[in-house]
Amino acid sequence: MSTASTRLPEGRYGRSSDERVDRKLRIAGSVLGAALLALVGYFAYHYVAQSQISAQVIAFKASDEAVQVHLEVHKDSGATGYCTLRSQSADGAEVGRADFRFTGSATRIDKVVTLRTTAKGTTAELLGCHAD
Repeated sequence: MSTASTRLPEGRYGRSSDERVDRKLRIAGSVLGAALLALVGYFAYHYVAQSQISAQVIAFKASDEAVQVHLEVHKDSGATGYCTLRSQSADGAEVGRADFRFTGSATRIDKVVTLRTTAKGTTAELLGCHAD
């Protein structure tokens, strides 16, 4: 005894509803994927290309009233801006914070700056640099 097939003949009645839904989902996924890729590219461009000043803390030396910070700054020629530094005590409390300005045509600045503190600082942390 044979079993009767309930499938429609191939190509006779067009696409099934499942195939149409699959196609719409693929299109929607492609559009959303392209939008996400464009958004990530936009933020990456503005993070990398628009950053005119970058810096790093090379070393620091703490005393009871201040922290001497050796700061290396890389910037575009003629760019002006500032870098924000902070120091914390051994218990994690912030004991000092200051902005240090950088101007001029030099593209690399290697400078020791003094961050005044309210108590003995145990860290020197670069919070960020911003162009004017």
